[in-house]
Amino acid sequence: MLDATENLSRPLQETAPPVWGIAGFGWVARDYALPGILAAGGRVAAIADPDPSARRAAAAAGIGASADLAGLLADPTVGAIYVATPNHLHRAAVEAAAQAGKAVLCEKPMAATRADAEAMADCVARTGIRYGTAFDQRHHPAHAAIRDAIASGAIGRVTAIRIVYACWVDAGFARDNWRADPGRAGGGALMDLAPHGLDLTEFLLSERVEAIAALTQHRVQPYAVDDGALLIGRTANGVLLQMHVAYNCPEALPRRRLEVIGTEGQIVADRTMGQTPGGEVWLHDGRLGLRRKLPVPDATASPFTRQMSAFARFASGAEDGTFSIARDLHIMRLLDRAYAAAGSARCP
Repeated sequence: MLDATENLSRPLQETAPPVWGIAGFGWVARDYALPGILAAGGRVAAIADPDPSARRAAAAAGIGASADLAGLLADPTVGAIYVATPNHLHRAAVEAAAQAGKAVLCEKPMAATRADAEAMADCVARTGIRYGTAFDQRHHPAHAAIRDAIASGAIGRVTAIRIVYACWVDAGFARDNWRADPGRAGGGALMDLAPHGLDLTEFLLSERVEAIAALTQHRVQPYAVDDGALLIGRTANGVLLQMHVAYNCPEALPRRRLEVIGTEGQIVADRTMGQTPGGEVWLHDGRLGLRRKLPVPDATASPFTRQMSAFARFASGAEDGTFSIARDLHIMRLLDRAYAAAGSARCP
Protein backbone atom coordinates (compact mmCIF):
# COMPACT_ATOMS: atom_id res chain seq x y z
CA MET A 1 0.00 0.00 0.00
CA LEU A 2 1.12 3.56 -0.63
CA ASP A 3 1.17 6.25 2.01
CA ALA A 4 -2.46 6.78 3.03
CA THR A 5 -1.69 10.31 4.22
CA GLU A 6 -1.49 11.62 0.64
CA ASN A 7 -4.38 14.02 0.08
CA LEU A 8 -3.87 16.82 -2.37
CA SER A 9 -7.37 18.24 -1.88
CA ARG A 10 -6.31 19.67 1.49
CA PRO A 11 -5.48 23.38 1.70
CA LEU A 12 -1.93 24.18 0.66
CA GLN A 13 0.31 25.02 3.61
CA GLU A 14 2.23 28.25 3.63
CA THR A 15 5.92 27.61 2.90
CA ALA A 16 8.67 29.92 1.73
CA PRO A 17 9.18 28.70 -1.85
CA PRO A 18 12.70 28.00 -3.12
CA VAL A 19 14.44 30.04 -5.76
CA TRP A 20 14.42 27.90 -8.90
CA GLY A 21 16.67 27.22 -11.84
CA ILE A 22 15.29 25.49 -14.93
CA ALA A 23 17.31 23.01 -17.01
CA GLY A 24 15.69 22.81 -20.43
CA PHE A 25 13.33 25.59 -21.48
CA GLY A 26 11.05 23.88 -23.99
CA TRP A 27 7.29 24.32 -24.24
CA VAL A 28 6.39 22.41 -21.06
CA ALA A 29 8.82 24.43 -18.96
CA ARG A 30 7.93 27.70 -20.67
CA ASP A 31 4.15 27.38 -20.91
CA TYR A 32 3.33 25.42 -17.75
CA ALA A 33 6.16 25.01 -15.25
CA LEU A 34 7.33 28.63 -15.23
CA PRO A 35 3.80 30.04 -14.70
CA GLY A 36 3.26 27.37 -12.03
CA ILE A 37 6.39 28.36 -10.15
CA LEU A 38 5.46 32.04 -10.27
CA ALA A 39 1.83 31.42 -9.24
CA ALA A 40 3.09 29.36 -6.30
CA GLY A 41 5.07 32.38 -5.12
CA GLY A 42 8.44 31.18 -6.35
CA ARG A 43 11.11 32.92 -8.38
CA VAL A 44 13.19 31.64 -11.29
CA ALA A 45 16.77 32.84 -11.11
CA ALA A 46 17.74 31.61 -14.58
CA ILE A 47 17.37 28.86 -17.14
CA ALA A 48 19.96 26.70 -18.86
CA ASP A 49 19.43 25.49 -22.41
CA PRO A 50 21.85 25.00 -25.34
CA ASP A 51 19.17 26.15 -27.81
CA PRO A 52 19.55 29.87 -28.57
CA SER A 53 15.81 30.22 -29.23
CA ALA A 54 15.07 28.91 -25.73
CA ARG A 55 17.48 31.42 -24.24
CA ARG A 56 15.86 34.20 -26.23
CA ALA A 57 12.45 33.16 -24.90
CA ALA A 58 13.77 33.31 -21.35
CA ALA A 59 15.31 36.73 -21.95
CA ALA A 60 11.98 37.97 -23.33
CA ALA A 61 10.40 36.88 -20.04
CA GLY A 62 13.02 38.80 -18.07
CA ILE A 63 14.90 35.67 -16.98
CA GLY A 64 18.64 35.16 -17.25
CA ALA A 65 19.82 32.34 -19.47
CA SER A 66 22.95 30.31 -20.16
CA ALA A 67 23.86 27.39 -22.38
CA ASP A 68 24.78 25.04 -19.51
CA LEU A 69 24.02 24.35 -15.86
CA ALA A 70 27.29 25.63 -14.36
CA GLY A 71 25.99 29.06 -13.45
CA LEU A 72 22.80 27.76 -11.88
CA LEU A 73 24.63 25.17 -9.81
CA ALA A 74 27.14 27.72 -8.57
CA ASP A 75 24.44 30.22 -7.53
CA PRO A 76 23.97 29.92 -3.74
CA THR A 77 20.49 31.48 -3.93
CA VAL A 78 19.14 28.66 -6.13
CA GLY A 79 17.58 25.98 -3.97
CA ALA A 80 15.81 23.82 -6.56
CA ILE A 81 16.34 22.77 -10.15
CA TYR A 82 13.45 21.82 -12.45
CA VAL A 83 14.81 19.39 -15.05
CA ALA A 84 12.86 19.49 -18.32
CA THR A 85 15.52 18.38 -20.79
CA PRO A 86 14.99 15.53 -23.25
CA ASN A 87 14.81 12.22 -21.38
CA HIS A 88 18.35 11.04 -22.19
CA LEU A 89 19.80 14.15 -20.50
CA HIS A 90 17.88 13.76 -17.22
CA ARG A 91 20.57 11.70 -15.50
CA ALA A 92 23.42 14.15 -16.10
CA ALA A 93 21.35 17.13 -14.95
CA VAL A 94 19.99 15.39 -11.86
CA GLU A 95 23.40 14.08 -10.82
CA ALA A 96 25.03 17.49 -11.29
CA ALA A 97 22.30 19.22 -9.29
CA ALA A 98 22.48 16.59 -6.56
CA GLN A 99 26.26 16.98 -6.27
CA ALA A 100 25.68 20.72 -5.88
CA GLY A 101 23.19 20.10 -3.07
CA LYS A 102 20.13 21.37 -4.96
CA ALA A 103 16.64 19.90 -4.64
CA VAL A 104 15.45 18.46 -7.96
CA LEU A 105 12.05 18.16 -9.61
CA CYS A 106 12.61 16.10 -12.77
CA GLU A 107 10.13 15.66 -15.58
CA LYS A 108 8.72 12.19 -16.21
CA PRO A 109 9.80 9.63 -17.10
CA MET A 110 12.77 9.65 -14.74
CA ALA A 111 15.12 8.89 -17.62
CA ALA A 112 15.36 7.35 -21.09
CA THR A 113 16.49 4.03 -19.63
CA ARG A 114 15.93 2.06 -16.48
CA ALA A 115 19.70 1.90 -15.94
CA ASP A 116 19.92 5.70 -15.87
CA ALA A 117 16.98 5.89 -13.46
CA GLU A 118 18.66 3.39 -11.13
CA ALA A 119 21.86 5.45 -11.21
CA MET A 120 19.91 8.62 -10.46
CA ALA A 121 18.27 6.97 -7.45
CA ASP A 122 21.69 5.88 -6.16
CA CYS A 123 23.00 9.44 -6.53
CA VAL A 124 20.01 10.90 -4.69
CA ALA A 125 20.53 8.40 -1.87
CA ARG A 126 24.25 9.25 -1.60
CA THR A 127 23.76 13.01 -1.59
CA GLY A 128 20.57 13.10 0.47
CA ILE A 129 18.93 15.79 -1.65
CA ARG A 130 15.18 16.19 -2.02
CA TYR A 131 14.08 14.64 -5.32
CA GLY A 132 10.69 14.36 -7.02
CA THR A 133 9.46 13.29 -10.45
CA ALA A 134 6.97 15.69 -12.03
CA PHE A 135 3.83 13.57 -12.28
CA ASP A 136 1.47 16.52 -12.66
CA GLN A 137 -1.66 14.35 -12.96
CA ARG A 138 -1.64 13.57 -9.25
CA HIS A 139 -1.87 17.34 -8.68
CA HIS A 140 -4.95 17.93 -10.86
CA PRO A 141 -7.81 19.11 -8.60
CA ALA A 142 -10.28 16.75 -10.32
CA HIS A 143 -8.06 13.76 -9.63
CA ALA A 144 -7.73 14.75 -5.98
CA ALA A 145 -11.55 14.86 -5.78
CA ILE A 146 -11.80 11.44 -7.43
CA ARG A 147 -9.29 10.00 -4.99
CA ASP A 148 -11.30 11.36 -2.05
CA ALA A 149 -14.53 9.94 -3.49
CA ILE A 150 -12.95 6.51 -3.88
CA ALA A 151 -11.60 6.61 -0.32
CA SER A 152 -15.05 7.56 1.01
CA GLY A 153 -16.61 4.48 -0.60
CA ALA A 154 -18.66 6.44 -3.13
CA ILE A 155 -18.45 3.64 -5.71
CA GLY A 156 -17.96 0.70 -3.38
CA ARG A 157 -14.99 -1.58 -3.88
CA VAL A 158 -12.96 -0.57 -6.94
CA THR A 159 -12.63 -3.33 -9.52
CA ALA A 160 -11.05 -1.64 -12.56
CA ILE A 161 -9.59 1.56 -13.98
CA ARG A 162 -9.70 2.44 -17.69
CA ILE A 163 -7.64 5.27 -19.16
CA VAL A 164 -7.38 6.79 -22.62
CA TYR A 165 -4.58 9.34 -22.92
CA ALA A 166 -3.80 10.12 -26.55
CA CYS A 167 -2.64 12.92 -28.82
CA TRP A 168 -1.15 13.59 -32.25
CA VAL A 169 2.64 13.80 -32.49
CA ASP A 170 3.95 13.78 -36.03
CA ALA A 171 7.61 14.00 -36.93
CA GLY A 172 7.32 17.76 -37.49
CA PHE A 173 5.61 18.52 -34.16
CA ALA A 174 8.64 20.57 -33.20
CA ARG A 175 11.69 21.80 -35.04
CA ASP A 176 13.61 18.82 -33.67
CA ASN A 177 11.17 16.42 -32.08
CA TRP A 178 13.25 14.39 -29.65
CA ARG A 179 10.11 12.46 -28.58
CA ALA A 180 10.27 10.67 -31.94
CA ASP A 181 13.91 9.67 -31.44
CA PRO A 182 14.44 6.38 -29.54
CA GLY A 183 17.93 7.40 -28.47
CA ARG A 184 16.76 10.58 -26.78
CA ALA A 185 13.27 9.59 -25.64
CA GLY A 186 13.86 5.94 -24.75
CA GLY A 187 10.57 4.96 -26.39
CA GLY A 188 7.46 6.45 -27.91
CA ALA A 189 3.86 6.90 -26.78
CA LEU A 190 4.22 4.20 -24.15
CA MET A 191 7.32 5.81 -22.63
CA ASP A 192 5.88 9.33 -22.75
CA LEU A 193 2.22 8.92 -21.80
CA ALA A 194 1.89 5.65 -19.87
CA PRO A 195 3.89 6.93 -16.84
CA HIS A 196 1.09 9.44 -16.19
CA GLY A 197 -1.56 6.71 -16.19
CA LEU A 198 0.49 4.34 -14.03
CA ASP A 199 1.27 7.00 -11.43
CA LEU A 200 -2.31 8.30 -11.48
CA THR A 201 -3.66 4.79 -10.89
CA GLU A 202 -1.40 4.37 -7.88
CA PHE A 203 -2.36 7.83 -6.60
CA LEU A 204 -6.10 7.18 -6.89
CA LEU A 205 -5.96 3.77 -5.21
CA SER A 206 -3.08 4.21 -2.74
CA GLU A 207 -1.59 0.93 -3.94
CA ARG A 208 0.96 -0.19 -6.46
CA VAL A 209 0.50 -1.63 -9.91
CA GLU A 210 2.31 -4.96 -9.67
CA ALA A 211 1.55 -6.87 -12.90
CA ILE A 212 1.95 -5.28 -16.34
CA ALA A 213 1.81 -6.29 -20.01
CA ALA A 214 1.59 -4.32 -23.23
CA LEU A 215 1.28 -4.30 -26.99
CA THR A 216 2.80 -1.49 -29.05
CA GLN A 217 2.15 -0.32 -32.60
CA HIS A 218 3.94 1.57 -35.37
CA ARG A 219 0.80 2.29 -37.31
CA VAL A 220 0.59 5.89 -38.52
CA GLN A 221 3.58 8.07 -37.71
CA PRO A 222 6.80 7.73 -39.77
CA TYR A 223 9.31 7.40 -36.96
CA ALA A 224 11.16 4.64 -35.12
CA VAL A 225 9.37 4.78 -31.77
CA ASP A 226 5.92 3.33 -31.04
CA ASP A 227 3.02 5.62 -31.95
CA GLY A 228 0.48 3.72 -29.85
CA ALA A 229 0.21 1.13 -27.09
CA LEU A 230 -2.31 -0.81 -25.06
CA LEU A 231 -1.40 -1.78 -21.50
CA ILE A 232 -3.10 -4.04 -19.02
CA GLY A 233 -2.14 -4.33 -15.39
CA ARG A 234 -3.23 -5.41 -11.95
CA THR A 235 -2.61 -3.75 -8.60
CA ALA A 236 -1.43 -5.40 -5.43
CA ASN A 237 -5.05 -5.86 -4.28
CA GLY A 238 -6.39 -7.06 -7.62
CA VAL A 239 -7.76 -3.92 -9.29
CA LEU A 240 -7.45 -4.26 -13.06
CA LEU A 241 -5.94 -1.49 -15.21
CA GLN A 242 -6.53 -0.93 -18.92
CA MET A 243 -4.76 1.94 -20.69
CA HIS A 244 -4.59 3.19 -24.28
CA VAL A 245 -1.88 5.71 -25.09
CA ALA A 246 -1.17 7.09 -28.54
CA TYR A 247 0.62 9.61 -30.70
CA ASN A 248 -1.75 8.87 -33.61
CA CYS A 249 -5.06 10.29 -32.35
CA PRO A 250 -6.24 13.59 -33.89
CA GLU A 251 -6.46 16.36 -31.32
CA ALA A 252 -10.10 17.17 -32.13
CA LEU A 253 -11.30 13.68 -31.12
CA PRO A 254 -12.24 12.65 -27.56
CA ARG A 255 -8.86 11.42 -26.37
CA ARG A 256 -8.59 12.00 -22.62
CA ARG A 257 -10.84 9.84 -20.47
CA LEU A 258 -10.58 8.24 -17.06
CA GLU A 259 -13.05 5.67 -15.70
CA VAL A 260 -12.99 4.11 -12.24
CA ILE A 261 -15.41 1.21 -11.84
CA GLY A 262 -16.61 -0.13 -8.51
CA THR A 263 -19.13 -2.53 -7.05
CA GLU A 264 -21.62 0.26 -6.34
CA GLY A 265 -20.92 2.84 -9.03
CA GLN A 266 -18.55 4.42 -11.51
CA ILE A 267 -16.62 7.67 -11.81
CA VAL A 268 -16.10 9.04 -15.32
CA ALA A 269 -13.77 11.97 -15.97
CA ASP A 270 -13.50 13.63 -19.39
CA ARG A 271 -10.68 16.02 -20.31
CA THR A 272 -9.11 16.06 -16.86
CA MET A 273 -5.88 14.38 -17.95
CA GLY A 274 -3.52 17.06 -19.21
CA GLN A 275 -1.57 20.11 -18.13
CA THR A 276 -4.55 22.38 -17.47
CA PRO A 277 -7.42 22.36 -14.95
CA GLY A 278 -11.00 21.74 -15.98
CA GLY A 279 -12.84 18.84 -17.54
CA GLU A 280 -15.92 17.14 -16.15
CA VAL A 281 -16.29 14.43 -13.52
CA TRP A 282 -19.47 12.37 -13.19
CA LEU A 283 -20.47 9.95 -10.46
CA HIS A 284 -22.77 7.15 -11.67
CA ASP A 285 -24.89 5.33 -9.08
CA GLY A 286 -24.77 1.59 -9.75
CA ARG A 287 -28.06 0.89 -7.99
CA LEU A 288 -30.33 3.58 -9.39
CA GLY A 289 -28.61 4.23 -12.71
CA LEU A 290 -28.48 7.97 -12.01
CA ARG A 291 -25.51 10.26 -12.43
CA ARG A 292 -24.47 13.53 -10.87
CA LYS A 293 -21.55 15.89 -11.12
CA LEU A 294 -18.79 15.16 -8.65
CA PRO A 295 -17.83 18.40 -6.86
CA VAL A 296 -14.21 19.40 -7.43
CA PRO A 297 -12.78 21.76 -4.80
CA ASP A 298 -10.37 24.36 -6.16
CA ALA A 299 -11.44 23.28 -9.65
CA THR A 300 -9.70 26.10 -11.53
CA ALA A 301 -6.31 25.61 -9.89
CA SER A 302 -3.46 24.73 -12.24
CA PRO A 303 -1.98 21.26 -11.69
CA PHE A 304 1.46 22.80 -12.20
CA THR A 305 0.86 25.48 -9.56
CA ARG A 306 -0.27 22.80 -7.12
CA GLN A 307 2.74 20.68 -8.02
CA MET A 308 5.20 23.51 -7.48
CA SER A 309 3.56 24.40 -4.16
CA ALA A 310 3.76 20.78 -3.07
CA PHE A 311 7.41 20.55 -4.06
CA ALA A 312 8.20 23.73 -2.13
CA ARG A 313 6.80 22.07 0.98
CA PHE A 314 8.74 18.89 0.23
CA ALA A 315 11.99 20.77 -0.38
CA SER A 316 11.49 22.45 3.00
CA GLY A 317 11.22 19.10 4.77
CA ALA A 318 7.55 18.07 4.56
CA GLU A 319 6.88 14.32 4.34
CA ASP A 320 3.35 13.52 3.17
CA GLY A 321 4.04 10.88 0.52
CA THR A 322 3.48 13.23 -2.41
CA PHE A 323 7.01 12.63 -3.74
CA SER A 324 8.80 9.29 -3.55
CA ILE A 325 11.84 8.27 -5.57
CA ALA A 326 11.19 4.61 -4.69
CA ARG A 327 7.74 4.90 -6.28
CA ASP A 328 9.18 6.72 -9.31
CA LEU A 329 11.77 4.00 -9.82
CA HIS A 330 8.98 1.43 -9.59
CA ILE A 331 7.18 3.21 -12.46
CA MET A 332 10.38 3.03 -14.56
CA ARG A 333 10.64 -0.69 -13.89
CA LEU A 334 7.01 -1.14 -14.95
CA LEU A 335 7.77 0.65 -18.23
CA ASP A 336 10.74 -1.62 -18.78
CA ARG A 337 8.58 -4.70 -18.21
CA ALA A 338 5.83 -3.33 -20.47
CA TYR A 339 8.25 -2.84 -23.39
CA ALA A 340 9.72 -6.29 -22.78
CA ALA A 341 6.23 -7.84 -22.85
CA ALA A 342 5.52 -6.00 -26.10
CA GLY A 343 8.72 -7.34 -27.64
CA SER A 344 9.93 -3.78 -28.17
CA ALA A 345 12.84 -3.18 -25.83
CA ARG A 346 13.05 0.63 -25.93
CA CYS A 347 13.83 0.97 -22.21
CA PRO A 348 16.96 -1.15 -21.48
